[in-house]
This record gives sequence, C-alpha cells and structure tokens, in this order.
Amino acid sequence: MSAAQHPAVSVIMPVLNEERHLRNSVRHILEQEYAGEMEVVIALGPSTDRTDEIAAELVAEDPRVHTVPNPTGRTPAALNAAIKASRHPIVVRVDGHGMLSPNYIATAVRLLEETGAQNVGGIMHAEGENAWEDAVAAAMTSKIGVGNAAFHTGGQAGPAETVYLGVFRREALEKADGYNIEFIRAQDWELNFRIREAGGLIWFSPELRVQYRPRPSVRALAKQYKDYGRWRHVVARYHSGSINLRYLAPPTAVVAIAAGIVVGAAVTPWALVVPAGYAAAIVAGSLPAGKGLSLKARAQIPVALATMHMSWGYGFLTSPRSLAKKVIASRRPAVREPDAPVA
Repeated sequence: MSAAQHPAVSVIMPVLNEERHLRNSVRHILEQEYAGEMEVVIALGPSTDRTDEIAAELVAEDPRVHTVPNPTGRTPAALNAAIKASRHPIVVRVDGHGMLSPNYIATAVRLLEETGAQNVGGIMHAEGENAWEDAVAAAMTSKIGVGNAAFHTGGQAGPAETVYLGVFRREALEKADGYNIEFIRAQDWELNFRIREAGGLIWFSPELRVQYRPRPSVRALAKQYKDYGRWRHVVARYHSGSINLRYLAPPTAVVAIAAGIVVGAAVTPWALVVPAGYAAAIVAGSLPAGKGLSLKARAQIPVALATMHMSWGYGFLTSPRSLAKKVIASRRPAVREPDAPVA
C-alpha cells in the first residue's frame, strides 16, 4: 500500500477515572504499525483520580496527542466533543481501558476500503489481571455468558448489527449527526442502527482485536450490566424492531427464577427446579469457559455469569419509560459544529 493509500486517522478516546490504564492504552495507539498521519484526541471527563495529570503528561510528551474537555462526564458527549475537535477522514474509537493490537488501524483502514463499509470493528478481547478479572473475561467471551455476539465470542467476517468500538468514515458520523448524547449506555448500538437504517454497512472482522480490561469487582460488574440492560431496553423503545430473542433471554431468566423462588417457598418446592436448573447450567457452562485458568478463577466464573445475566435482565425489566420518552424528545447535536477548545 503506497503512502497515498494511508489516509490520516483521528483516534478519539472518552476517559473518566482511567489512571490505571490510560497511559498504556495511548501507548498502544502511538505504537501502531501504520504509515499514515495520526492524531489522538482525549475527551476528559471530571475525573477524581490522576487521569487529567496523566493526560497532560501525554500531551507534553507527544505532539500527536491532544485533549478536549467533557464537563458532563457522559461517554456520548465525550465522543462528540472529540469528533468535533479532530480533523482526519478516518475516525477510530478507543476507550481508556482498551489496548489496540499492533496492526489494528492498518487492518481497519484496509477493511474499510475492501468492504465499502461505513464502520468496521472486531473482537472485544477481554483479559484480566487477577483471578476475578480472569473469571469475568471468561464469562464475557463465552456463549453462555453473552450469546452469539460475534464481537465477544468471534466468528466469520461479514455484515453486523454492531461492532465493538468501531473505525468510521468521518462522513458517516457527520451524516448521522454523531452519537445521541442521551444514550449514556448503548450509544454504539444506537449509532450503528441509524447508520444501517441510512443504508450504510457495518462490518465485523475477527482480524480486529482490542484488549479489554474487565470490571474489578462484583459490584462494578453488576452496575455495568444493569446499565447495559436498562439502555438496551431504551434502544428497543426508541427504534422499533431492533430487539431479538438474545436480548430477551436475561429478563426472561430473571422473571422465571424469581417466580420459581416465590412459588417454591409459598406453594410447592417443585418450583425451585427453575432456579436450581439455572444454577446447574451456569456451573456446567463455566467448565469449558474456564479452561486453562487457575482454580480460583474457575471457581468465580459462575458468580460472574450470574451477575451478568441477572443484572442485565433486571436493568432491562426496570428501565423506566420516562427515560425513553426523554431520549425520543431529545435532539442530537451535530458533530459538524465548530471545534471545541483543544489542548
């Protein structure tokens, strides 16, 4: 590929309290095996740790790194601010705890050209740094944990509903008017839905891999998946026809297990077969998922699976209609507004 075939790339990164991983994540960007021009725009939320200090150090160390403020702390607002402050025709989304593989950008640019897609993405490759995170990573990359979502479990390259993070053509983001700022979660799925509705192609490829660091505790994982379920229900209300059976499995399980416990305690113990069967299923499913992990990590996989399933289902079931009405009534800010101040 000649130099003329390496379009300039803007990497956008929303960050909030990312002192643990930010420097390493940016290093994985700056060390990409890509011959084209590149910039990194970090959108800084109101962090309470050393994130801002680390970001300032990164700006001082490399002229390709810039920052832009995101006073709301919300991810979609951060992404829109970074898009506005960036300037190149290819836009790569990366999170502050994501680590790009060395040829990620080069491969993504090639796939955009080969497929004609508006957005390409690949596998969210979860990797832990301790036994609990290893357990969560195993759960997040297993079919019993997340169903048949290709960007979690892998699969053949091809058109997709959504992809992890994404590498976009700027014109696609501008045509879509960027991310909907009301979607605190599920903003990727919602944006990709609108791109597809406008005739654009979203392309998944297992060639693209991003290392992802799982949440460090049961409580943090439960909050993450409760928010996922809550906002996925908002997407379903906002975009009719966007739901499928995979998304209905967790809320169905929550209702069935709760009913089994209540009926089992009040009427007949036979109803306890439902929660007992679920417990047996996740224990059995954790065995292949934990292959190669430590005994301590394998023992925690059923906890991770149950936390993900129950929290997602509970969030879906309790998602308030008032939240969906707020989203429907909102207007998306265009990403073509004047640039925000850049540091």
